[in-house]
Amino acid sequence: MSVIISSDKITIETKNTLYVIKMLEGVLPIHLYYGKKINEDQLPDINKTRSFSPYFKIDNKEYSFDNLKQEFSFYGYGDFRATALRVLDLSSGSDITNYAFKEARSFLGRKELSGLPYSEGECETLELVYEDSVTESELHLYYTVFYDTDVISRYFSLKNNGNKELKILKAMSLSLDLPNGNYDLISLRGEYAHERTAHRDPIYGGNHRIMSRRGASSHHFNPFFMVTDRNADEESGDAYAFNFVYSGSFLDEIELGQDGLRIMTGLGDECFSYLLKSGESFNSPEAVMTYSENGIGQASRNMHSFVRETILPKSNNKKRPIVLNSWEAVYFNINQKVMLDFAEEAAKVGIDTFVMDDGWFGARRNDNAGLGDWTPTPEIFPDGLGAFVEKVHSKGINFGIWIEPEMVNPDSNLYRAHPEWVLRDEKREPLRSRHQLVLDMANPQVVEYIKESLDKCFDGIDINYFKWDMNRNISNAISPYLPIERKGETQFRYMLGVYELFGWFKKRFPDAMLENCSGGGGRYDLGMMKYSTQIWTSDNTEAKYRVYIQHGSSYGYPMSTMSCHVSNCHGQCEDERMLDYCFKVAVNGPLGYEFNILKVDQSVKDAISKQIEEYRAYEELILNGDFYRLKNPTVDRCYAYYIANADKSEILLSYLQNNADPDETEHILKISYASPDLNYRNTLTNERFSGSALKDGITVKADASERYGLMWHFVAE
Repeated sequence: MSVIISSDKITIETKNTLYVIKMLEGVLPIHLYYGKKINEDQLPDINKTRSFSPYFKIDNKEYSFDNLKQEFSFYGYGDFRATALRVLDLSSGSDITNYAFKEARSFLGRKELSGLPYSEGECETLELVYEDSVTESELHLYYTVFYDTDVISRYFSLKNNGNKELKILKAMSLSLDLPNGNYDLISLRGEYAHERTAHRDPIYGGNHRIMSRRGASSHHFNPFFMVTDRNADEESGDAYAFNFVYSGSFLDEIELGQDGLRIMTGLGDECFSYLLKSGESFNSPEAVMTYSENGIGQASRNMHSFVRETILPKSNNKKRPIVLNSWEAVYFNINQKVMLDFAEEAAKVGIDTFVMDDGWFGARRNDNAGLGDWTPTPEIFPDGLGAFVEKVHSKGINFGIWIEPEMVNPDSNLYRAHPEWVLRDEKREPLRSRHQLVLDMANPQVVEYIKESLDKCFDGIDINYFKWDMNRNISNAISPYLPIERKGETQFRYMLGVYELFGWFKKRFPDAMLENCSGGGGRYDLGMMKYSTQIWTSDNTEAKYRVYIQHGSSYGYPMSTMSCHVSNCHGQCEDERMLDYCFKVAVNGPLGYEFNILKVDQSVKDAISKQIEEYRAYEELILNGDFYRLKNPTVDRCYAYYIANADKSEILLSYLQNNADPDETEHILKISYASPDLNYRNTLTNERFSGSALKDGITVKADASERYGLMWHFVAE
């Protein structure tokens, strides 16, 4: 059993971690410990000081919420730190929030979160039940335990059992209080085309907020973050990792105060409110956390395993398609003959899926018009889209297509028929981005219309791959459909509508692989990964920038989620050295290509054929292996990592150098996971190495010129 409930404490165990809740005076759950497994006599004591704070009494003993480490913190009731839940009683105007503990229970499996994505798999759940007699509402806190991956997920349900109306003003799915210490924060920050660069900063006193207000998890701030001991490195030290199974606006809040560090993640308080009428319930999205005493690298591997095993679609372990995408080759200039020529040439070099990007439907000749009208353009496909797809398949290659269902151009038949179907304050002119507006996915009519449009467009057509895009942030986030008292729910209900559409789409087209995209990596999150086998990591396909993006992404996400393409950005494919480097960078995830295959030399095509053959030899390792970072490109002037399988019989080592190093610095790349009892052969050169030699490290001399990469594929003999 992962969960043990007794009168004085509740313990949660995973394979390598321990989480302890102390029952203060037997009636109040207080957080006591989260970390490596220790004996009971090593557990810390409860802090009983009050320090000028309001207090309450249990059996004539005084305690203060402001000094206690809490499992869930409530607004306005003596805890002056950041709080997890704030509920407004509309009948009285009071937002004082406090719930009294009622009971604890456990069960196998987990609570389903209707309408939301969540982790699935073998698990056990602790449920803490609270009630508030003033608001007549009931709060359920859930801790779902995934034993083998050392992950605990957190979420809550709130039900209004009374006759008055309540409004949730702040909702955090996870709250964790850690003791005082010297901590660092690792976060994934960036911007469009430079997403998820890893930053490590010391945590000083005060409140730190990582958040998105953009209606998407965003290019700028990813929901994933780590809190580590100041001295932790890849292989040693305490590391806590957190993430949010959600794709909209979010808040990660980290506050260091007088009595420790409070960590929270959830919907927050700026872009969210939710009305609870009598009898109604609200389920928060799921947040997840893990701990490792063996450094940052192991915390990442815990998250990687968790995502692969409980989040990604079940087909994620299959061989992935190697795609050629049309976008960077022709942009909107879709032409049936050119597309068929692309497909034919792609098949010749070993690419197995051709993806036709934007520009194939309605009046879509640029980004000014047509978005929302999901009808193939007759001038491009005189015999219909189905006949065209059959011709593509006749070339011996699979077919994929681009869609952007959540958006609409004002210059479209859809908008002319239903201008009320976009997010907007009806008294203000809606702002456009990329000449498009955002459909009101909080409106069920809109969601059903999109289902009908896509169903009609693709009915009976054998499409193997969909690329689902979302190319703007959400402003004017007001749903005309929702009543005035629920306007604050727009962003949350928008995401529920999006998830409803994704769920329908996966059932309607069960055999097609779905790749998510939001201007590249603008919705690179666990919510999207529940429906998307992989995500377009960034619109920036220049190899020197992809090194930083992919390195940062690796902290929280497995390689199998990173769609990595070789492109001809700035002529990368036209130089033999650059083409080789781009491939070595792209092997950080499922492989694909972005270039005009009709305009490259035969030597480039021959090189791509060899790349594909090489990639297929270790694709399984990339999709399912354990990932180890060796060099950080932001500090080491190079990037190095390796991937290993479970029995240590196969290892892929990569060294990538963006910039010239005139000093030709020597780097020692130690493969600590290698088995000293095995001998290995590098299949790329046939060189032999003992396991002990790999553990001692391979010496690499940096190149005096830029864009240099090396790879080793070790297989035990």
